[in-house]
Formats: sequence, structure tokens, C-alpha cells
Amino acid sequence: MSKPHKRLGAREYEAELFRLQAELIKVQEWVRASGTRLVVVFEGRDAAGKGGTIKRVTQYLNPRVARIAALPAPSERERGQWYFQRYVEQLPSRGEIVIFDRSWYNRAGVERVMGFCTPEEHRRFLHQCPIFERMLVEDGILLRKYWFSVSDEEQHRRFRDRIDDPMRRWKLSTMDLESITRWEEYSRAKDDMMVHTDIPEAPWYIVESDVKKEARLNMMAHLLSTIPYTEVDQAEIVVPERPPATGYQRPPRDQATYVPDHVAGMVAHRG
Repeated sequence: MSKPHKRLGAREYEAELFRLQAELIKVQEWVRASGTRLVVVFEGRDAAGKGGTIKRVTQYLNPRVARIAALPAPSERERGQWYFQRYVEQLPSRGEIVIFDRSWYNRAGVERVMGFCTPEEHRRFLHQCPIFERMLVEDGILLRKYWFSVSDEEQHRRFRDRIDDPMRRWKLSTMDLESITRWEEYSRAKDDMMVHTDIPEAPWYIVESDVKKEARLNMMAHLLSTIPYTEVDQAEIVVPERPPATGYQRPPRDQATYVPDHVAGMVAHRG
């Protein structure tokens, strides 16, 4: 990990986050106007902060342009396909951004460590993955790959926090807990993956994520620095004047079912 430094204040963090998000809007409009296809892969340890970063990256983006691909475990039919097949179906068309919240690299990590694939399937993946990614890049796709790195102490602390937080407890799966006891196995699997798949055409970028807010800003700033986007001129939008009334009358309120005024009850109770 890098040497410790002074931490950002809350206002400074929020201001920089908003600035980067505004730039991501420009990237979105450039992608749409230029017909670019952008793929961003998020990988890393459990509780390393991938989800929070994805949330901030996509917060203001148009879901019709930028979508998140977070695939569940493969079905029986998908297990009989070429391994990369179901991921190919998620790739962007012209003018689209796809963010993979975990990706084909499941085979290099959890599937290898937990025995969900055979050694032969794992070796085949390490051989085919660089070829697959070179094909994507050669076809014009912008491919960015980020690995979120968190220390074992910080991961353990985040797991404990999730147990005590009913709003985040759902994030803690039995697979997450298993990763604690298999820390070194996951480390070896990650190192092996990096050796085979950190290629010039699609390098891995490591995001140190013990401090979540800094990890988000660092990742977003780096992504922006790697994309040759330009600001796209936007057509002027004019809100039209409302036309004159033609006699329409709204139906009586008692003919429809309205949501109860929960807020009015809160205010009355407070008074």
C-alpha cells in the first residue's frame, strides 16, 4: 500500500466526486455521438468497494446508454456453452457503455478456489482469455479492467460491520465468509490470473481501496484519463408554452385510489 497521507474532507470529496461525475456525463454523450463501445470490468476481493464505486460511476448516467451487467450463477444450459458465451451477449453495441460487476474473471477467482471448475477448465480460461480480450480490442471496443485491492484486516472489519448493519447484512454471503479462510488461496489465484491476463492491449489497473472514498475518486479519474472523449455540443432545448385550455376537466378524486399522505401523518405526530 502507498504511504499514508492527509485525508480529504467531506466537502472536498463531494465536490471532486461531482466534478468527475459531470465528466462521465460528457463521456456518455461522446460515446453515444461517436458510436464508441466501452466496457469497464470491476473485479477484486469481496467487500473491496466495487459496488459503491459502480454506484457513483453510474449515478447520473442514462441507463439506456450505460448499463450494469451483474450475471448470476450460470444455468444448467449456460454451463454447457463456451465459457465466454454468456458474457459476449452482454457486450455493448454502438454508442453503449457496459459495466461488468464481476465478469468472465469469475473463473480465475471464485470458480478456481471453490472448485466450481476443473483444473483443465481453469487452464483453458487462462489461455483463451487474452485471446478473447485481444479480439474485443481489435474490433474497436474500449476495454478497461480494474482490480480493487483491500487488505485482509480492512476486509475483515467491513464484514463485521455488515453483520451489525441490517441494511447491508444481505451483502454478506456464505461465499464471502469462505473467502476469509481462503485468503491466501485467493491471493495465489489472483497472482496467477494477473500473470496470464495483464496484457498490453488490456492491462489491469489496481485500485487500492482500503479507503473507499479515495478509491472511488482514483478509479474514476483514471478511467477518464484513458478515454479520448471530447465534449459534444448539445442541441438547445426549449420548453414550449402550454397551449390554451380546451375545456378538459379532471375526474373527481373519489373515483381514483390515492397513496395515503404518510408525510402529513408524520408532521401531525411531530406537532
